[in-house]
Amino acid sequence: MTKEVVGEGGSFTAKDYHDPPPAPLIDAAELGQWSFYRALIAEFIATLLFLYITVLTVIGYKSQVDPNNGVGILGIAWAFGGMIFVLVYCTAGISGGHINPAVTFGLFLARKVSLIRAVMYMVAQCLGAICGVGLVKAFQKSYYTRYGGGANSLNDGYSTGTGLGAEIIGTFVLVYTVFSATDPKRNARDSHIPVSTNRSFRIALNF
Repeated sequence: MTKEVVGEGGSFTAKDYHDPPPAPLIDAAELGQWSFYRALIAEFIATLLFLYITVLTVIGYKSQVDPNNGVGILGIAWAFGGMIFVLVYCTAGISGGHINPAVTFGLFLARKVSLIRAVMYMVAQCLGAICGVGLVKAFQKSYYTRYGGGANSLNDGYSTGTGLGAEIIGTFVLVYTVFSATDPKRNARDSHIPVSTNRSFRIALNF
């Protein structure tokens, strides 16, 4: 709730959010908290599910005989975007919903997480990614081997620099989205955060 504060130049409205202090660089107390390990488990499982679904989708697309009968490029985009949306929504209250070492590193540089949490998050995310792809290979070994494990490759007509630029821009948008979604001003009534919050999402569901 906002409150009126009167200054020399007239009245203005005090901010209705609280900026948390920077996270300590090394917080050894986290190692004794169950919430810390629960967050690691959440990051591991979320990354595992994300890689499992998306890599299977890409392999399914590459195995299509008829380009008009299958998941298609749009289906791949929905698989990646839909999985990120669902997994971040489910894990945001547990671990912050990073699901990507780039996001964790960005939040560490902004002093949103400690060094210990950042390193352990990255380890959990990498292990989850390895296990997710491992499950794909175990269940669909022939397709996995035939189509290169669903690895990205440049299409004809695009240079390496163009592909690198697209990856940089995409990663920036991802990190920026997480920063916006976790900003303390997101619940402020005078907020102008450009990313939808849970409150606006619930309002949209009423229509």
